[in-house]
Amino acid sequence: MSLFSPVTLGALNLPNRVVMAPMTRNRTPGQTPNALNAEYYAQRATAGLIVTEGTTPDASGRGYIDIPGLYNHAQVEGWRQVASAVHAKGGHVFVQLMHTGRISHPDFLDGAQPVSASAIAAPGEIYTHAGMKPHGKPRALEASEIPALIATYGRAATLAREAGLDGVEVHGANGYLPGQFLAPNVNQRSDAWGGTVENRARFLLGAVDSAVAAIGAGRVGVRLSPGGVFNDIHDPDAPATYAYVAAELAKRNLAYLHIFNTSPGFDVPALIRAHYKGTLILNGGYDRARADADIASGLADLVAFGVPFLANPDLPARLATGAALNTPDKDSFYGGGAKGYTDYPVLAG
Repeated sequence: MSLFSPVTLGALNLPNRVVMAPMTRNRTPGQTPNALNAEYYAQRATAGLIVTEGTTPDASGRGYIDIPGLYNHAQVEGWRQVASAVHAKGGHVFVQLMHTGRISHPDFLDGAQPVSASAIAAPGEIYTHAGMKPHGKPRALEASEIPALIATYGRAATLAREAGLDGVEVHGANGYLPGQFLAPNVNQRSDAWGGTVENRARFLLGAVDSAVAAIGAGRVGVRLSPGGVFNDIHDPDAPATYAYVAAELAKRNLAYLHIFNTSPGFDVPALIRAHYKGTLILNGGYDRARADADIASGLADLVAFGVPFLANPDLPARLATGAALNTPDKDSFYGGGAKGYTDYPVLAG
């Protein structure tokens, strides 16, 4: 098997094992996907699977400028444009569900406080329409509020299918709300949602179960970043935490588990593979040779590419032929219009 072997992923039959990783691009004013977003994803439809940018399943989860949502009718219609455009090109697309939790600011939340596992602000600043501001101090979610917030993942999954999207990816990586519950430096609760790894994992697993109940396990994936410290997440016992989470996810027969490997000082892929025998997507610094090697060995089933896909709409063709890659324009990664978004050149013919 190689990067270009077909594969069954949950409910889908994919022509190759090249995945477009989720990347925030901040080009969705009003949180409703638009024609430019649809063009961007359709250009990249030769991926075996596209995973979209992080999309908030609830208005309380918005943490960045001009990111999409999936909690109202207008957003469903916007995502329908994206799904239709990708499917017209023969592609498949999962929407990533991302509640940012404390990585937010009242400016994004109509003046409300961000929410998190505990009332601990993230260090650093966030870009708002008024410029850079410190992250807002979150309030700790009441235990009575948590089930309803978990249920937003199931509702968003239902809306995703209504829009024609192929499935959802629950974003448990990079220090957003599920990761805030997992991390002992952020989650300092003493109730049933904190303390032990079993309690700290309840939010993530609940969100996954909510989505599965709504649309079926074969249309739900999960993304994790074991040992990652982005957004000030620290877990001194990360290997044990993620061994537990991987084993729990393995019981659910999901479409896939998607691992962003930040090289935290332990062998993340080996740890996860030891506890998760289902379909595994690996992401982080891959080229064609390494991707083929990890797929051939059984370490990975698919491999995700981020920035290379941003700058190369036809990345699968370039990987297949060994063609040179476009140079990404870092100044246009976040925000703006078509420049650096839909204007990268493709191979002739």
